[in-house]
Amino acid sequence: MRLSIFRSAALFFSLPVCAFAANSVVNLSHYDMVRPDFLAMKSEGILGVIHEATYPPFARDPKYLERQQAATRAGLFWGAYHYANATDPIRQADHFLSVVSSAWAQADPATRSPGVLLVLDFEKNGHYPGGTMRLDQAIAFVQRIHERTGKYPGIYSGEYHLNRTVNSLRLGTPQTRTLASCWLWLANYSNEPRATSVWGAWDLWQYCGDGRCKLPRSAYPKSVANVLKAERNIFRGSQAALENFWQEHSWNPGEKPRREPERTLAADL
Repeated sequence: MRLSIFRSAALFFSLPVCAFAANSVVNLSHYDMVRPDFLAMKSEGILGVIHEATYPPFARDPKYLERQQAATRAGLFWGAYHYANATDPIRQADHFLSVVSSAWAQADPATRSPGVLLVLDFEKNGHYPGGTMRLDQAIAFVQRIHERTGKYPGIYSGEYHLNRTVNSLRLGTPQTRTLASCWLWLANYSNEPRATSVWGAWDLWQYCGDGRCKLPRSAYPKSVANVLKAERNIFRGSQAALENFWQEHSWNPGEKPRREPERTLAADL
């Protein structure tokens, strides 16, 4: 009996994280040229879509509005991200919110998302003009988003880039608390990410980007619906927990901002 328990425990810990989490989020941008079949995505277990809304230099993703309407009509949750550069972070935040709120206002009220999950795409910028956003600029961007919406956005980054950036600076307590109040979305196409600096754990893990993934296809699918080279993400928690998370952290542009409390610092746990 004891040997059986040990074998069961070993099996439990050897299973991939996706066995205990929701592989239910897809992210998209104008670089995805297909017309996504959001109804098929939902039938395959996708719960939410996070789409690029803005990118340098103060451009709108031309696919954002159209896909927002199609995804929410299919019953999916909706999120938006801003691809950052090293220019004025306050102006970037204001432009991002302007695009998101404008698109939300244009959506059909009958199928409009109850809110939009906001994300700062804080990665090495090799695509657009303006250089790579610095950490102090990212903090200013986050503070501006919180000031205007009452919500802390998520921070998306590659695990290596974020660790290298955060660990290269001595952060004061206010800066650390600001970062820790954001939820964390990490990209790693080879391994499950580890805890990162001020965060105790990741909330969302992008394990596949444009179909690139070194993990077993059987446990980590690289496509979804008619998107063959997908960007897929695992949420740390159940499907029900993801629904609660999305609703809790989303911004409703039509409501007066209510302040989202700061998270507890990982160092305090």
